[in-house]
Amino acid sequence: MTQALRDSYGRPVTNLRISLTSRCNLSCIYCHAEGEKNPESEMSADEIIAIMEIAAKFGIKSIKFTGGEPLIRLDILKIIRAVPKGIECSITTNGILLAEMAADLKAAGLRRVNVSLDSLNPKTYKQITGSDRLSEVLAGIDAALNVGLTPVKLNMVVLLGINDQELNDFLAFVRGNRNLVLQLIELMHFNNCEYHGDLTRVECDLAARSEQILTRRMHHRKKYCLDGAEVEVVRPLHNTEFCAFCNRLRVTSDGKLKPCLLRTDNHVTVRGKKGAELEALFREAVARREPFFK
Repeated sequence: MTQALRDSYGRPVTNLRISLTSRCNLSCIYCHAEGEKNPESEMSADEIIAIMEIAAKFGIKSIKFTGGEPLIRLDILKIIRAVPKGIECSITTNGILLAEMAADLKAAGLRRVNVSLDSLNPKTYKQITGSDRLSEVLAGIDAALNVGLTPVKLNMVVLLGINDQELNDFLAFVRGNRNLVLQLIELMHFNNCEYHGDLTRVECDLAARSEQILTRRMHHRKKYCLDGAEVEVVRPLHNTEFCAFCNRLRVTSDGKLKPCLLRTDNHVTVRGKKGAELEALFREAVARREPFFK
């Protein structure tokens, strides 16, 4: 194995987050697609596999597949089957195709899923996503639980004035099931997004109500345990701790290594690269990593 990756701030890189496509079958009102605008330029399965093989040489421990909506790729099972041995893989999905694919995803080697779910109310769900498909998402969550793609993490982006009153409904939804975890995500307010709400007060309230508070190793994120429910709060904005414990390197769907979630000016193009040249580009991307909030 090649020497493990570590940036100039001493932070190890042990997690790779690969966007498989910028295409999606929903149109969420807050989506920024991480700046990706050209779905025709997405990498081939072979290019993705080459990246994963180099990641394994650097001792990467986990890979998360994202999008867009990764399950719309027809070669998704081929990609998952090609994840190198010893690397845990998971996926973030909107859940619409999950019910029909859960068993095959599990058989291909997928370990667990994150499901984006911003409302349990059909009317609000349609307002946020542009589609009346909540029932399909809920069926996908059930299917993931049934085949063991667990824990299933529900990613709820909190939107001011739209779904911020549903927190107790979500707590009730996950309560009593240790295989369901709620993740409350603070919306990144690009272009002064009108739906952004600071989650400081929400997190303080969760802390006050919790019987137990755990600190996750990755990102040093808190997990709040209250009334049989587990809740995490994801707050990348103005968060020095989020940056200090970042262990991720991202890959855009068009073949660029992205050293920081919050920057677009330091990408490293790896499209079509292999072997020693790709290894060198991995090192270059890690050398460009620095905390956004210091």
